[in-house]
Amino acid sequence: MKLGYTYILKCSDDSYYTGSTIDIKKRLAQHQNGEGANHTKKYFPVELVYLECHSTIYEAFRREKQIQGWSRAKKEALINSDLNKLVELSKAFWEDEN
Repeated sequence: MKLGYTYILKCSDDSYYTGSTIDIKKRLAQHQNGEGANHTKKYFPVELVYLECHSTIYEAFRREKQIQGWSRAKKEALINSDLNKLVELSKAFWEDEN
């Protein structure tokens, strides 16, 4: 089985794009050349700001979808490895739901 990667790019408009792939070097080159997703085509160049490795592409895709649902603040806590803030933002989400 091939490894999968979940990544976050910072786009030229200061937005974040989250994706997954089995070939991170190729996918980053596609994004940088304007051949990636519609969002990164519109707002490139992009900068890789976060990367996770998973044992399968399925796991990487699941993680991509999870992160895509997060707020900007929560994504930035992940990017900055700020686990305390990540936990705090996760608690606030669950408290709002109840």
